Amino acid sequence: MKNNQITKLVESTQSLLTKLSHIKLLIFVLLVVGVYGYVILTISSLTNAQPSEEQITELSSPLKSAKIDDKLIKQLQQLQDNSVSVKALFNEARSNPFQETE
Repeated sequence: MKNNQITKLVESTQSLLTKLSHIKLLIFVLLVVGVYGYVILTISSLTNAQPSEEQITELSSPLKSAKIDDKLIKQLQQLQDNSVSVKALFNEARSNPFQETE
């Protein structure tokens, strides 16, 4: 009994495919036009999208300044005070920060 149902299903599918074979080009063209239409609508909706208030505030927040350790500042000042050559190097760098060092 099941074999009979399967053969009927195959025969009906084959008859449907033969009927649709005459208009397969039309079906293909409609499918391609539908896909292109969907893509165009998606692109146009994405180009008109506005950022949310959260995104605006997140990106426009001021940059955080770098934090310099106080111990490092004290060590540099001690080095500057202890060595004459280091003191000269610091003074030279302050007077012309764009100068190339040798």
